[in-house]
Amino acid sequence: MRAEDVRRDGRVIAVVPTMGFLHEGHLTLLRAARARADVVILTIFVNPTQFGPSEDLSRYPRDEAGDLDKARPTGVDLAFCPDAAAMYPPGSQTYVQVRELARPLCGASRPGHFDGVATVVTKLFHLTRPHLAFFGEKDYQQLAVIRRMTRDLDFGIEIVGMPIVREADGVAMSSRNVYLSPEHRAQATCLVRGLDAAEAAVRGGERSAAALLAAARAPCEAAPAARIDYIELRDADELTAVERLARPAVLAMAVFVGATRLIDNRVLKP
Repeated sequence: MRAEDVRRDGRVIAVVPTMGFLHEGHLTLLRAARARADVVILTIFVNPTQFGPSEDLSRYPRDEAGDLDKARPTGVDLAFCPDAAAMYPPGSQTYVQVRELARPLCGASRPGHFDGVATVVTKLFHLTRPHLAFFGEKDYQQLAVIRRMTRDLDFGIEIVGMPIVREADGVAMSSRNVYLSPEHRAQATCLVRGLDAAEAAVRGGERSAAALLAAARAPCEAAPAARIDYIELRDADELTAVERLARPAVLAMAVFVGATRLIDNRVLKP
């Protein structure tokens, strides 16, 4: 099956790009894609260009056979699982950069990360030729970068963001959760407890960014194994810093629990 042939037949293609080690969050994306498209393509690729030199590329969890078993019941039509040499053949030197949206938050903590994300997503879009692409809102900044890139470069693809899928205790599902020891897994709830506290403060009338950030930080500062990378309140569209909640803003956080870096977010509305 060639994507170009599918498009020529008038059928709608949806792509769900992942790095594998699928969990219910990924499967939710696949089911949503199945509901809207004639052909659903799952991509599984641990993209080396979005990892820094001291990050977890070599030990990132992988289970391609298990992933395909999990994906099959969702009705996926095709799985594209290239290796790094196929995606980045010798001599590759072209990168895609989304400048301002990629600077703060994870962009400041992980220099070059979003250049790798934008580049691999561009390549996957060209290879799969989708009408629709599905991404989770847990990676809020990534979703913003991809939306802006898609619009700026006139890809003509609808980017669909899907709500965060959480465990029973509120922890956002993530492939990296497998790294957590039982003790650290219990402390990982500090992120969602911080988000809940800030949202409760907004419901109580609080609008000061400093106060909301203090509410969000408190549970993480109280968790012995937690170390805050960043907790920031940013405009929901432009990711610029805000001092007072006057329009929708994203409360975004990255927190190390033990050695595992976890991210989460909540859009707060005045």
